[in-house]
Amino acid sequence: ADGSKPADPHTIELTKDQMHQCSLKAHVECNRSMHRSPALDDSLSGTTSISAYIQGRRNRITVSNVGDSRAIIGQRIRRQSSDKIGRGGSDAGTVDTSDSSTHGSLRAVPLSRDQTPYRKDERIRIRKTGARILSLDQIEGLEPVPDEDEDDGDDGGDIILGEEIDEGGDPPRVWSPHGEYPGTAFTRSFGDAIAEELGVFAEPEMITMELGPDDKIVVLASDGVFEFLTNQSVIDLCCKFNDPLAACRAVVAESYELWLQYELRTDDITMICMFIEGVDTREAMVYQGMSTRSFPKKSIPSLRDVTASVEAGDDTTDKLLPAGDNRPIRHHVSKEKTKAIEQMKQRMIAERDMTDVQNEDFDITTLYTEKSESEKESIAEAIQASVMFQNITDAQRDLIFKVVEPISVSKGDWVIKQGSVGDRFYIVDHGKFEVRIVPEGEEDTDGSGGNVVHVYVGSRETHAHPSFGELALMYSAPRAASIIAQTDGQLWGLHRYAFRKVLAEQTERKGLMKVLRKLGAFKTLDKEEIENITGSMEEATYGRGDIIVEQGAPGDTFYVICHGGHVERIETGDGGTKKSELKPDQFFGDEVLGPGENQYAATVTALTTTTCWKIDKSTIKRTLGKVRMKRRASGTVA
Repeated sequence: ADGSKPADPHTIELTKDQMHQCSLKAHVECNRSMHRSPALDDSLSGTTSISAYIQGRRNRITVSNVGDSRAIIGQRIRRQSSDKIGRGGSDAGTVDTSDSSTHGSLRAVPLSRDQTPYRKDERIRIRKTGARILSLDQIEGLEPVPDEDEDDGDDGGDIILGEEIDEGGDPPRVWSPHGEYPGTAFTRSFGDAIAEELGVFAEPEMITMELGPDDKIVVLASDGVFEFLTNQSVIDLCCKFNDPLAACRAVVAESYELWLQYELRTDDITMICMFIEGVDTREAMVYQGMSTRSFPKKSIPSLRDVTASVEAGDDTTDKLLPAGDNRPIRHHVSKEKTKAIEQMKQRMIAERDMTDVQNEDFDITTLYTEKSESEKESIAEAIQASVMFQNITDAQRDLIFKVVEPISVSKGDWVIKQGSVGDRFYIVDHGKFEVRIVPEGEEDTDGSGGNVVHVYVGSRETHAHPSFGELALMYSAPRAASIIAQTDGQLWGLHRYAFRKVLAEQTERKGLMKVLRKLGAFKTLDKEEIENITGSMEEATYGRGDIIVEQGAPGDTFYVICHGGHVERIETGDGGTKKSELKPDQFFGDEVLGPGENQYAATVTALTTTTCWKIDKSTIKRTLGKVRMKRRASGTVA
């Protein structure tokens, strides 16, 4: 647009204050309407809201926030950035440092602050109504209750209360002084008459900014998106796409999968994405200074019913919000899921006589299949992202590589049917798979599998290998959804028994580490070296009466007795014969681990069918060499 173009005399530009008054009125009236509506139950049913109103020729955007949904903007990165929102980094002398990707390098700037008990100002406001702010564990007496006087001072206060508690999925909440309700994790909302008595009202916090040429992406999303993703992570994901709908789908999919990883449930995950192009600041400058200061109130129909003052008021845009002002994201599994996983592990290890495939005598080697290096990389990427497989050893990873089964699928194949009992965990090698759910109380009358709630997309090119079916490894419970192939593809399937084998071995190897630390030959090794030694030890089973080692025979192998094993050790010398019995977690053969050629000091015979962990000197040397070589390559040792 020509910068000398005259302003349209019929154009009305609202000031910032006028726009905020309108937004406040709209939110308050919406909340009142919800209370008055006979079709809505407004008790204990509040909802959050985030909105963006783009208005006028000055490229202005007003964001209004109620609750803990969130608005963010992606701004192009420049070496010198303005401290004020709306400049778009367009100050003279700034240098564009964006790269050649779809939107370049963008920084995430918050346009809202979460209204939750994490904020000191919100806690103080809520407590003035007599409300209590406690986590569920504090309500149940499992966590200490802090002194409310700590909020009276001016120092600190934000994002401290409950931070460690919320890492386990238990945030601070608002409670009535008279009972355990409403329990909201936000301090403002729409449509909750009971919570409103405790200060959880629908008055928004608002911010107005002017969009500039460096403002590229605007995102509005519910708190479910930001539970495990940072503002910057969301903008980074959006930057990869030319289509805002594709960007939305990618972020929602990532959020959904993170919820399934860290929780036993999912929250509401909703998102709007806007790509901004062609912002013309020259035309906007023509309208700078134009506002309703020049027009009488009667010429602005939208303001007739506003009871608050509609004088022109302040028209300056708002300042940048602190980047780290919102609640931090969670990095850990919730307490509920942690507890469920631990219970599942104990149950799996304890179960010995369920079905043929779960029987101790089942030969796991029948599940072994050879994998190429590229296939192993795909499997490793998927299991690394799963909390079920955290802290596994290299040996356990190798076992998983062996036992996962390749499963070819064709378009239209049903991998999982809702309601069936699951026995496998799946990793997508490549292909698209719909997640469909028939709502509770309804029937799948058309045979479609219900509503599409998610799509898993696997690709070797992009190294995307999502997984599903983890709960089948945790519980013998009906599947909660159907999985249907949208395209031809391939899955890797891990049977529940094979997973139990990995878990059982993981538990045994932890005990094995404690045994090795008692030995002089291993006392100088650090944790990583010990872990790799235990991961390299192999199982060997001996029948009753078998001689495992013989006194005087040359040897280089050391043994640790596994669960259920029982051996007899006989040592003959000048002082006579010494007999002793060794049981699980006891060891023998450590005398041959010293330098040079060595002989066994005693004869050891199995008294029952006995399984031992064993390792020889050459394997120990090779394993430690690999660890130390890797450290040198990474520069972590001299």
